[in-house]
Amino acid sequence: MITLTRVDHRLLHGQIAFSWTTDRNANCILIANDAVIKDDLRKTSLKLAKPAGCKLVIKSLDDSIKAINSGVTDKYRLLIVVESIADAKKLIDGCSCVKSLNLGGTKAASNTRQISKAMNITDQDAADLKELMNRGVEVEIRMLPQDKKIDAASLI
Repeated sequence: MITLTRVDHRLLHGQIAFSWTTDRNANCILIANDAVIKDDLRKTSLKLAKPAGCKLVIKSLDDSIKAINSGVTDKYRLLIVVESIADAKKLIDGCSCVKSLNLGGTKAASNTRQISKAMNITDQDAADLKELMNRGVEVEIRMLPQDKKIDAASLI
């Protein structure tokens, strides 16, 4: 069962390792990212941030989609983290069971605009989010579980 699908450019850090896994009672974190699986240093860093008693799986986006669709992840209370809105769209396009998306944080860049304290989006990100919302995916902005949900549609 997927308990949360989150966009966060930092992937695994304190907010996810402690706040979100505790709030969602997650027992497995899936990092779905094509770059990390090729980077041993990043993989090691992520493994160090893993909370005790919680499994950490790092897969490419395609392998993540295959695993979710195969049902192999159904036995877990799964928290999925992707690095970007583009990655989230690819994951959701491939997994019809993902019905909601939490926007946690993306990096600011010269081609982005800030829509919340930690969310910076490009025009393409905005188009992708609008498409997901038009398909019925709930998209909310919230850094921590105790924060008030903000409907992303109101800020895009």
